[in-house]
Amino acid sequence: MTQEVDRVEAAINEALSGKSCAIVSSGDAGIYAMAGLVLEICAIRGIPILKPDTRAAMHPQTLQVEIVPGIPAVCAGASLLGAPLTHDFACISLSDLLTPWEVIEKRLNAAALADFVIVLYNPKSKRRSTQLERAQQIILKHRGKNTPVGIVTSAMREEQEIGLTTLEHLHVASVTMLTTVFIGNSSTFDYQGLMITPRGYSKKYDIR
Repeated sequence: MTQEVDRVEAAINEALSGKSCAIVSSGDAGIYAMAGLVLEICAIRGIPILKPDTRAAMHPQTLQVEIVPGIPAVCAGASLLGAPLTHDFACISLSDLLTPWEVIEKRLNAAALADFVIVLYNPKSKRRSTQLERAQQIILKHRGKNTPVGIVTSAMREEQEIGLTTLEHLHVASVTMLTTVFIGNSSTFDYQGLMITPRGYSKKYDIR
């Protein structure tokens, strides 16, 4: 953490010297992770990029970049909770290290108003202890206090923890930087410990 730029610049320099180099990210490299920074720095430095599916003669200072997909926390966590993302959803990071908090508040308000299921990344850290409660207050303006909320920490790892609470009690849940928070929409419900967001089939078909 906080050394992302140094890591990417070192990797690019290694690759430009003719070596094969990999940057490893948890989850999926393209979701709140390193793929974007690699491409952004290449663009800033004007480095030509050859995509893996392109067959062309490479200039000595051209990089061949391949982004390997992974399993993001939003997917891993959802699978452990049941089916909270069966309908439209929005992912929002509560980290204001790179994004102004005013912008984050606008996104929270818009997503809550539009009745998206809301997935919160980076909900709390030692230095950021109030953002989650502020997010809770914003969402409560548009959503019922008994809205189901799924809490998944360290999904698919040995330290994995899974829990269900309600929007009213989200501020007292055990949450860290390794936690992904799933806040249901107006139709999400809890069934036998599973979080379910209907797609709308029961309104169109005779389901018994």
